[in-house]
Amino acid sequence: MSAHTADPPLGGTIDHILSLLPSLTPAAQRAAQICVERPGEVAEMSGADLADAAGTSAAAVSRMSQALGFRSFQHLRLTLVRDLGAAAPEGDEDGDDDVSRLRGYAERSARMLQTSLASIDADVFAASAVAIAQAPRLLLAATGASQPSAQAAAVAFTVNGRSCEAPSDTVMQQLTASVLRPGDVCVAVSASGANTNTLAVAQAAAQAGATVVVVTGFARAPLTVVADLVLVAGARSASWEHSAMASGMVQLLVLSALQRAVADRMADAAARARSAVQHEVLGIVADDVEP
Repeated sequence: MSAHTADPPLGGTIDHILSLLPSLTPAAQRAAQICVERPGEVAEMSGADLADAAGTSAAAVSRMSQALGFRSFQHLRLTLVRDLGAAAPEGDEDGDDDVSRLRGYAERSARMLQTSLASIDADVFAASAVAIAQAPRLLLAATGASQPSAQAAAVAFTVNGRSCEAPSDTVMQQLTASVLRPGDVCVAVSASGANTNTLAVAQAAAQAGATVVVVTGFARAPLTVVADLVLVAGARSASWEHSAMASGMVQLLVLSALQRAVADRMADAAARARSAVQHEVLGIVADDVEP
C-alpha cells in the first residue's frame, strides 16, 4: 500500500495511474489498464463490476486502488469522474490534410503536456532545485531519445550561471559520474527509467556519494532505486503514438522548469551569466556582419 494518499491534479489521474502501472501485479495491471483505457465506463462501475471486467476479484481491485495511492476504489473512481467532468470534448483532430493533422498534433501535445506533471512531488522538485543550485559539480546524463532534452537543458543551465557537464558519450558520462563527490549532483534522464547505460551512470554517481536526481516516466523503475530524488512525469507519453517525441517534450518541460527554479536560487550568478552571454552573442553577430 502506498504510504501517501494520491491526490492527482485536475486531469492528472490517468497519468498518475500509468506512472505506477508497471509496478503492479498482473491482476492489478489488468484492472488499472481498464481505468486508463475506459475511464468513462469505470466512472459508472462498482468495484465488483471492474473486477468482472478485469477477470479478477473485488479484493484485488481494492488492493490495486491502494497500491496506486488511493484510499479505495471509490476514491479512484471519483477522481476519474472529476477529470471527465473537467475535460474538454475531443473533436476529429486528424483531418484529411497536412495542416489539419498538424493542428491535431499540436492539440494532442498541449493536452498531454497539461497533465504530464501530475505525479511530480512539489517538495521533491524544490529539493532537487536546491541541491543543483548548491552543487560544486552538476552532471546531466541521458542516452537515446532522452539525450536531446538533456543537452538542451545543459545549455540553459550554462547560460543562466549554473555550470554543468553533459558529455554525449555514455562512457564519458559514467567516468564523470565515478569521480563526483558528496555534494555534487547527477541528473539522470530516462523516460522508461530502465535504460541500462543511464542506470550505470546513476549507480556510479551514487557510489561516489553524489546526489542522484532522476527524471523518468515511471515511479518504480530501476533508476528510482538508486535515486535520492525522483521526478516522475509523462507516463502517458510512453504509450502515445509518437512516444519518443512526446517523452522528449515532457522531459524538456520538466528540465526547463527545474532550470528556472535553480536560476531563481542563483539570481546573482544567473544575471551575470545572461549579461555575459548577451555580450558574447552580440559580438559573434557583429563579427559575422559584412561591412
